[in-house]
Amino acid sequence: MLLTTAIDYTNGSPHIGHAYEKVLADVMARYQRLRGNPVYFLTGVDQHGQKVEQTAAKEGVSPEAYVEKVTARFTALWEKIGVHYDGWAATTDPRHKACVQKILTDLKDQGQLYKKAYNGFYSVRQEQFLTDRDRDAEGNFGPEWGEVVEIQEENWYFKLSDHTAWLADFLEKNDVILPQFRKAELMNALSRNSGIDLCISRPKERLRWGIEFPFDPDYVTYVWFDALINYVSFVGYGGLDASLPDFDATWNDVVHVIGKDIMVPAHGIYWYCMLHAMGFRDEQMPTLLVHGWWNIRGEKMSKTLGNVVNPDQLADTFGVDALRYYLCRDIYTGKDSDFDVERLVMLFNTELANNLGNLCNRALNMSQRFTEGILHCHLPLEEEDLGVQHSLVESLNLYRESMDQYDIARALEAINRHVVNCNVYAERMKPWEMNKNPENKARVATVLYHLAESVALCAVMLSPVLPDAAVKLAAQIDLPGLLDKKLDELVWGLLPNGHAIEKPQPVFPRIVPVAPDA
Repeated sequence: MLLTTAIDYTNGSPHIGHAYEKVLADVMARYQRLRGNPVYFLTGVDQHGQKVEQTAAKEGVSPEAYVEKVTARFTALWEKIGVHYDGWAATTDPRHKACVQKILTDLKDQGQLYKKAYNGFYSVRQEQFLTDRDRDAEGNFGPEWGEVVEIQEENWYFKLSDHTAWLADFLEKNDVILPQFRKAELMNALSRNSGIDLCISRPKERLRWGIEFPFDPDYVTYVWFDALINYVSFVGYGGLDASLPDFDATWNDVVHVIGKDIMVPAHGIYWYCMLHAMGFRDEQMPTLLVHGWWNIRGEKMSKTLGNVVNPDQLADTFGVDALRYYLCRDIYTGKDSDFDVERLVMLFNTELANNLGNLCNRALNMSQRFTEGILHCHLPLEEEDLGVQHSLVESLNLYRESMDQYDIARALEAINRHVVNCNVYAERMKPWEMNKNPENKARVATVLYHLAESVALCAVMLSPVLPDAAVKLAAQIDLPGLLDKKLDELVWGLLPNGHAIEKPQPVFPRIVPVAPDA
């Protein structure tokens, strides 16, 4: 499986949306490995374009120096919050440049590129040419386009219109847009853009910071045409660099994780048509997993409104586990959600510190006190014991189903449901009371075994979302290879009779909100 995220535009600092997308993809990659599937996770940075060139000039530095500084912010954050990727795409990389230029040359040789003059309107913010179809009902270009200027210039065009009929048919027959309700949005946009070709160059007299056209050095490549090619350039397309993966082996079961704002037109129209022009077959087309936005009280985060949330600060304040858990737990993939720091604290304290933390304390601490840290499951089992085992099977099934559908929030609900059932079981059995009678030793051990076995299984299920916490839990269970288990190997009875566990250490300390100054 090839799993990619949209590469981040290096004209600012990473925000909560960037962090969510990367954590989402990281969790998916870790889950695929838990499933026993090979996966290659690619992410990176988009470093070209007019806005980068302009910002660098304002700061009095070269574009190269500017993007290097901004890229460092992204890579440092990904390392901090545990995003582990296999491949890194930077569009200033010479390997990417060579691939873009090869594709441009191939498309020109196939008659897919042509040059013509244009007189019309251009969005500086979006770095794209506009048509009357981009006007609102009153005939104006809306605020989403930012500054719009009228220009006249000659440019290179890609024959997008040659491929839109194929794309409409392909989308109608294939479920490659997830969640599926996004498909109608893409189909409507495609019908509005039929018959339009894509301008893929900018003259150097207006923009120099880009990849030069190999057959016309007076032009550089339009940033979106350049950036989209990262998905193939860094997995060995064209066999241009032996240091990159084998393309045929890597380009398999491809999923692009992108935000809803770049599905149309870039990924849903431009990219599919580019791939088709490059000779990719229908079965080679990627799936687009389109996620929603994190908003603030229903409004999109923006620097203008001053409501952008800094994930770096959140990780420092609440910890990486709390940040990753919240980003996965409080948004359903494909939908929008309102960021709420109080919910971040509440979800961590309730589901991790209280529920799972309480289960760990009961299972491991009482085992140390009552059975000298040695686990035993004695027969016959009682109805309540079988109920715990049944709860685990149900949670595992729901977890697998949800994760397979990229519904991480629902998968975490499944884990928490079993944890709650385990705590209810402990309250009913009251091993702390039973242990007062020496005749109950076997029964106490059986109850504690069921709690400890649940901790072990929950640690594995939780590992894609909270890998560091899972390592800490597994260390206390002290079962070699626990986190190397694959999902299909998660069956009741991982812990053998006579297994010794380690002394418990708190893994999820409660977050204590700091009261505002009086």
